[in-house]
Amino acid sequence: MSCTTVLVGRKASHDGSTMIARTDDGHFDEKKLIVVNPKDQPKKYKSVISHLEIELPDNPMRYTSCPSVDPQNGIWAATGINEANVGMTATETITSNPRVLAADPLVEYKKAKTRREKDVPGGIGEEDIVVLVLPYIRTAREGVLRLASLLEKYGTYESNGIAFNDDQEVWWLETIGGHHWMARKVPEDAVVIAPNQFGMDGFDLKDAFGKKAANLCSADLKEFIAENHLDLNQDGKFNPRDIFGSRRDMDHVYNTPRAWFMGRYLTPESHRWEGENAEFTPESDNIPWCLKPDRKVTAEDVKYLLSGHYQGTPYNPYTSQNTGRRGMYRSIGINRTGVTSICQIRSYAPEAIRGVEWICFGSTTFSAILPVYTNVNRMPDYLAKVTMDASTENFYWGSRLIGAMADPHFAATAQQIERYQLAVETKGRQLIREYDAKIAESGNAALAEEANRKLSDMAKEETTAALNKVLRTASERMKNGYNLADN
Repeated sequence: MSCTTVLVGRKASHDGSTMIARTDDGHFDEKKLIVVNPKDQPKKYKSVISHLEIELPDNPMRYTSCPSVDPQNGIWAATGINEANVGMTATETITSNPRVLAADPLVEYKKAKTRREKDVPGGIGEEDIVVLVLPYIRTAREGVLRLASLLEKYGTYESNGIAFNDDQEVWWLETIGGHHWMARKVPEDAVVIAPNQFGMDGFDLKDAFGKKAANLCSADLKEFIAENHLDLNQDGKFNPRDIFGSRRDMDHVYNTPRAWFMGRYLTPESHRWEGENAEFTPESDNIPWCLKPDRKVTAEDVKYLLSGHYQGTPYNPYTSQNTGRRGMYRSIGINRTGVTSICQIRSYAPEAIRGVEWICFGSTTFSAILPVYTNVNRMPDYLAKVTMDASTENFYWGSRLIGAMADPHFAATAQQIERYQLAVETKGRQLIREYDAKIAESGNAALAEEANRKLSDMAKEETTAALNKVLRTASERMKNGYNLADN
């Protein structure tokens, strides 16, 4: 799937929390937010795409999940936070190159060609990874190690990046070919920007094969690089992006411009992003994997980044100016997004309510993002009971309808959309603050479900109001309108 990822270290955030966020936008996939309780976690997992069967441990934890409403292609859980307050998002589809894929081929499902042959299962992929990992880990590092063991045993049929966070650390793992991998702990004062490319541009091999403090990788990674002549670096440098990633014309249309837009927002003073002496352009291959932001980052900042459509630049597809470059790059906030989430783990909050998941359905450019507590037994129906048919009775379809109607009337509906998004964010924060205090004072963690119901009711009220306004505006601008003045 095509996605965009943002990772925020605890010293880069405004409140000391860690955040991992991603748009899930490979296709128009109906999504919902649910809670998977231990009794509902399978004992044996079978992948729809790769036909792989895996026995699972006996001690799963409760976790949130954003699965596909239609299960015919698998679960596709996408993202979530478990009851140990560990977050996960999987996966960011990344690029590779023929040298890597030839040396360690992807593990694809092979259907038998004759009756005498047997089907050969493939490896694990985006369909599977959250279900296989999130219920069984108690730290972000444990997430890396469990996923790594699965990759080494079963392989993968696609190239992916996966993020984990707990209240102290954020980790990012990237797959290398079918079975290899490497992972880095995100610097605490940094923000990672990942737009569908192999991202890591630095890695400490000495640490990875020594203390393993902030770098982890396949045990044979050095030999794999040397034996297959993969190292393209000059002068003794080690840049994983040059070794395992790509540098294609398509990257300069589809991937690097997104990193440029996000970097431009995060470090407008520290780096020069425009003009004759720009350090980085939308088509630069060396935009840093992580940056120290010029100011502390909020969940609203992350949502803004993941809603990006090059606003304020000549590349904005909605600009009324004839720039000659309008819409030439792939936007971040895109029409086919199913769900976007920010998994926020707050070290300052009581353990029972440390995890907050910010949920946004549909195109992020037009949709609102809603915070909910994750350590609960169930989610409100407005978030969890999503149908395959369009309906105003759930957050997914309400968001999708607003986006589809507002898009062709961007200028006319922009203020309505901004007011809607601001209302949900503000009232959402107010309710989280209110219930943080109530739960801390009473010690009654069950109040989190009451809070989620109020948050859901508020989101439904604001979404319905916005839908009414956008529908009226879109109706007034229909092409078959005609006014006859009777005198």
